Amino acid sequence: MDDRSPADRFFDAAAGLLARVRDEEAASIAAAGTAVADAVATGRRVFAFGAGHSSLPAQDTVYRAGGLAVMNLLTVPGMTGVDVRPATLGSALERVEGLATTVLDTSPAAAGDVLFVVSLSGRNPLPVEMAHHARELGLTVVGVTSVAYATGTTPRNPSGTFLKDHCDIVLDNKIAVGDAELTAEGVAAPFAPASTVVTSALMQAVMATAAAELAARGVEPPLLRSGNIDGGTEWNVRVIEENAERIFWH
Repeated sequence: MDDRSPADRFFDAAAGLLARVRDEEAASIAAAGTAVADAVATGRRVFAFGAGHSSLPAQDTVYRAGGLAVMNLLTVPGMTGVDVRPATLGSALERVEGLATTVLDTSPAAAGDVLFVVSLSGRNPLPVEMAHHARELGLTVVGVTSVAYATGTTPRNPSGTFLKDHCDIVLDNKIAVGDAELTAEGVAAPFAPASTVVTSALMQAVMATAAAELAARGVEPPLLRSGNIDGGTEWNVRVIEENAERIFWH
């Protein structure tokens, strides 16, 4: 009998996942941080993409206090969070072949840049095609996904592969197939997803690693400050001006 409250059970589950990611993904986090630091230090650009709820951890790195100013969201119409109606249209768009290729070919992303592709299942055409074509274009691709889906589900794209198969670096968020941490008597379906919590933490761990590595190289990390602190806006104006050619959200 588990006497913990549902809230306590969720917090414990999320904390356990975060500990696993910290311990088991340390090498991949370091590699991804180095890739970002290399891009920043050599004047290249950094992009992040995610479809639906997987867009949230990508968005969490863009234009935010304490984050790198040169992080850019690679947007696909209808894929930025739950921004279409009906919301099920977003799921349908993720299965459209050719969409990712078209978006990449018309984006500012180019050889030498870094692209984070965030997809929990990594099985649909959009993230798989995005990663595959980005590598064809010469980008370094970091996939942020649940590797468990590669053994617990079947691919839903023509290549018969998963996102993890098309990445230079893979960050495994350890989320179980189905993305629901809790069950309860009288509740027919499992509930309480933790993928956003864990994946956002993974992304921020990479950004922290990159910032520290840049500083160790003698390069000032182009970090933004909160606009709600004294001097924050002025600081941000300077950072944005200095990195204007690598910022596409401004």
